[in-house]
Amino acid sequence: MKNKPLVSVITPLYNAEGFIAHTIASIQKQTYTQWELILVDDASTDTSLKIAKSHAKEDPRIKVFSIERNEGAAYCRNYATRLATGEYIAFLDADDLWHSQKLEIQLQFMQQNDCAVSFTSYLHIDELGNSLHKRIVALPKLSYAKQHRNNYIGNLTGMYSVEKLGKIEAPKIRKRQDWAVWLEAIDRSGKPALGIDQDLAYYRVRKGSISANKSKLIKYNYRFYRTYLGYNPLKAFYNLCLFFVEYFFVRPKYIQKKN
Repeated sequence: MKNKPLVSVITPLYNAEGFIAHTIASIQKQTYTQWELILVDDASTDTSLKIAKSHAKEDPRIKVFSIERNEGAAYCRNYATRLATGEYIAFLDADDLWHSQKLEIQLQFMQQNDCAVSFTSYLHIDELGNSLHKRIVALPKLSYAKQHRNNYIGNLTGMYSVEKLGKIEAPKIRKRQDWAVWLEAIDRSGKPALGIDQDLAYYRVRKGSISANKSKLIKYNYRFYRTYLGYNPLKAFYNLCLFFVEYFFVRPKYIQKKN
């Protein structure tokens, strides 16, 4: 690796007492050690904040902040982004995990390819950490137009260069903020994001999550086009139709069964 840039890892935290210790451990186990973890607790009502603070006492790379009332993941990510001091920013939610070589492999790839935005393949696990035998494959190249039709970047796998793009804050929408961030990142970079076809992260599917409730796709994605991108109702509906064509007929090509 050409140099050892600092990576700011951003984690919003809300009522994840059963998972946050494992998430933190997966960051601490990284073979690349030049990172800071910025945890923002979103007014948790369980012991999540206490657990996070106990880890921060043992590891100065972990920085924990808390807000007084629940504001949502986008607010917490933006709060952390403003505090980040790294040359790269990556995201990991409080219930997800990383492969131990995730940062090392991804940073080396980005430096070798002069890449501003990258992402990786990843696996689905259940609440107990067991495999769900589902693999999401990273596209080799992801253009703005392709990302506009569907969110192909798993937020837990994405990384962008602050040096090249500046800091990117999520819009003030309750859902689909990660889609907006990566669309903006690709737009700022002026070239496609690059995908790494290695399974470097583990996405935990929890009961009641949007990923587990596909019926909510219509509402949240229409709002993405209508509210975030500012399209009129007809244009928003048209792009929502394109989204579902992509979602049902194209995206399945990048979803594999994993033994």
